[in-house]
Amino acid sequence: MESATTRNSLVFIAVVAVGFALHWLQPIFTPLVLAIFLTFLIDGLARQIDTRLKFLPSWAPLPIALVLIILAFLGSVWLIADGIQGFTDQIVQFGRRIDGVIARLATVLNFEPVTVTELLRKLDIEKITSAAPTLMRSVTGALSGLGFTFFVLVYLGFLIASRDSFRRKIVVLFPEREDRKEAVHVFDRVRAGVEGYIWVQTVTGLMIAAGCWAVMAAVGLENALFWAFLIFLLSYIPIIGGAVAGLAPPLFALVQFDTYWQALVLFGVIQAWLFIIGNLVLPKMQADDQNIDPVVVLLSLAFWGAIWGVTGAFLSTPLTVMAMAIMAEFKGSRWIAVLLSGDGDPYPEDDPPFEDNPPKPSPKAPGGRRPTAKA
Repeated sequence: MESATTRNSLVFIAVVAVGFALHWLQPIFTPLVLAIFLTFLIDGLARQIDTRLKFLPSWAPLPIALVLIILAFLGSVWLIADGIQGFTDQIVQFGRRIDGVIARLATVLNFEPVTVTELLRKLDIEKITSAAPTLMRSVTGALSGLGFTFFVLVYLGFLIASRDSFRRKIVVLFPEREDRKEAVHVFDRVRAGVEGYIWVQTVTGLMIAAGCWAVMAAVGLENALFWAFLIFLLSYIPIIGGAVAGLAPPLFALVQFDTYWQALVLFGVIQAWLFIIGNLVLPKMQADDQNIDPVVVLLSLAFWGAIWGVTGAFLSTPLTVMAMAIMAEFKGSRWIAVLLSGDGDPYPEDDPPFEDNPPKPSPKAPGGRRPTAKA
């Protein structure tokens, strides 16, 4: 029997090695993982359509879910493009308004005001020249983003097309009924965790975005719909969405308006709304659909963000939920799942560990329950 120290050391080394491999193979794994995430989203939407619209034929829910996702994607592109166009049309006005803000701050803080044009003239030419490679990298990154989207769509198409063959592979991989039921049990727990995360973040993100849009429209902030949609998208990334919602609209209100009360109203109301959602609504929904420690959410955001960048930050929580659901099924790694969970119990009350509640033995596998699985 190996010691606990040896086993834990091997686990730590394995985590470091896997983290390095995931970072090294980022161009391959990130579009695949994002495609898997979208597959969960489409599959969950299709099952909801099938449950609620029982008059539809059995083949209809999946195409309807795909059409809805595509329409949502196209609508997102239109909103973002329209918002960017609005900023482009107003960029000259923004420069003048920034000059006015600087002048007012100079009066309050008693320093000599400068304009945006003067600041640009005072920039070192060498710094501007040295920034050219960075600009080229940004353009290259935008082009690579198109390729990334293409690969995500390709992976997504193949994953959806292989749904039926995946079921047949499960039967071949796990011919015994007990093993097959355990594999399906783990998969269902992972799917439930991802779908629960999507549900919680979507509902709370819509609530935050709706409240922010209402106050932005009330004070007359330009591009309020664009800002609300951007806040909704960023709400899927822990911490980031709230920071953008609380700071960006008040800052742009300082640029747009000649008075300060609009920015103060935006800052106060949005912060109060974020406090209500973050401390009353979100914990209740997470308790019902998720069970993950808030500190783990922050650590997973830092970990996956360091490995996969923005994509890792976006997928940090669902990836952690998936890892917790898988590790909770094995005695060797269950202690990690306990640390990741919010209340020390990584299982819902009506869903005990599979190995503690196995199915009845099938005729092909007499003799009682199989040995306990080990990680």
